[in-house]
Amino acid sequence: MSLEDLEASCLQCQRCDLAKERQHVVVSRGNPSARLMVIGEAPGADEDAQGRPFVGRSGRLLDACLAEVGLDQTDDIYICNLIKCRPPGNRRPSPAELKACRPWLDRQILEVNPEILFILGATATATLLECRTPISRLRGQWTEWQGRYVMPSFHPSYLLRNPSRDPGKPRSLFMTDLANVKHALNGVVSGLTPDSSDP
Repeated sequence: MSLEDLEASCLQCQRCDLAKERQHVVVSRGNPSARLMVIGEAPGADEDAQGRPFVGRSGRLLDACLAEVGLDQTDDIYICNLIKCRPPGNRRPSPAELKACRPWLDRQILEVNPEILFILGATATATLLECRTPISRLRGQWTEWQGRYVMPSFHPSYLLRNPSRDPGKPRSLFMTDLANVKHALNGVVSGLTPDSSDP
């Protein structure tokens, strides 16, 4: 299945009840050949309205942070979410919704075949890595998942609630994580050597 076929299938998806209330299926934006994939949790109201991920306040902050470290949102990155439809009231996706949508995400990762996954927020990190370790302990630490480098970090919505740029604050820590991701794209990763197997 190509990414075009995947998107067409997503648009018709009825695997969970979120399909009943969505305006748009939100599949991705960015470069489908990117070496870096950014994975968030779920679409919000702006994303549901426009059919693209990270286009609201969190998305504008994400784009600004990416630009700050020299990453281009169009060329360098492929952006998607765990699930492709907005949960009512922007609530956290249910386990059943996450399970129903997981095959789409797995297929996106397989088709894009990124070297690095930058995972945003506790829900996305816990779901993808299948762990319960708090994001405050996982963020900033390289790990390996199916032969890929993985860097968990805070979700931009958390940064909006904690806007201070002071050292040690979430915004500063996020920027450090993002800078490490940029260095990894340039071949500088310390402390981890992922195996060479493909997912």
